[in-house]
Amino acid sequence: MSMERVAVIDIGTVTARLMVAEVADGAIGEVVRRSVITHLGEGWTGSGVLAEPGMARVAEAVRSFVAEADSLGVSRTVAVATSAARDAVNGEVFVRRIESAGVRPEIISGEREGYLTFLGATYDRRDERILMVDVGGGSTELVLGSGYADESGRRVEIELSRSIDVGSRRVTELFLHSDPPTARDLDEAAGWVADEMRSCFSAMSQRPREMVSVAGTATSLAAIDLSLDPYDPERVHGYRISGPALLDMIEHLAGLTLRERQQVVGLEPERAGVIVGGALVLQSAMAYAGLSSTLVSEHDILYGMALDLG
Repeated sequence: MSMERVAVIDIGTVTARLMVAEVADGAIGEVVRRSVITHLGEGWTGSGVLAEPGMARVAEAVRSFVAEADSLGVSRTVAVATSAARDAVNGEVFVRRIESAGVRPEIISGEREGYLTFLGATYDRRDERILMVDVGGGSTELVLGSGYADESGRRVEIELSRSIDVGSRRVTELFLHSDPPTARDLDEAAGWVADEMRSCFSAMSQRPREMVSVAGTATSLAAIDLSLDPYDPERVHGYRISGPALLDMIEHLAGLTLRERQQVVGLEPERAGVIVGGALVLQSAMAYAGLSSTLVSEHDILYGMALDLG
């Protein structure tokens, strides 16, 4: 059995994250995992430009990630950047900026992002017709498929994969302008999200049997539902959010001012500004899937990247 210690970095629209892991024959052992909310995509929805302050915050986070990974004796460090970097007019400027911090990120397509996230989300599952939902800041990846393990290792079969330009920050910047958002803001946002997502679900031959949600919106909502302080990834992983609980959380969070939302137990204060937009996306996906709940998974694109390296 050959084991390799690797570092994987995911640079999203809202968050930058690091995982150092030992990978051996399709098994992952986490050594370190941490995240920094950088709001890379702040203001980018309207301008199409990644602003200097956001790029600086990401570069600082990545520089600390690379130093930590090196101190832990990794053999390889890889990084990917997703929606905000993918859509920005100055994406190459961003890549060079982050490369100067120690690693050159690959700007990956939505389809590649969906595949890697599905690979990670199904790491410890052996189910058919799983709908993986990854609500990011700028886009949402929806992948329908099945996960298997056989003598050759871990494999997935994907039936449908879509990257849709709806996400927690994009929805917030386009529609949720009041503090707290008005009923009209919320209705317009929910209607737009539903319109953008409709074609993906229309393309499904039949409904999924299970919905697995990954990334910050889903894990934050699980932590809120559990009233976690401090955050406990072991309790979040595998937690099931019901449809009624999700609707109750949306109603509650949308009725609070930003300052009040920052005090909600289980919610990182830095995520308070975009959580309502993200929850609207998750609720729309659950409704279209025709399911009454979603499982929440801590295994996401970081796991998929590590498995893909192996």
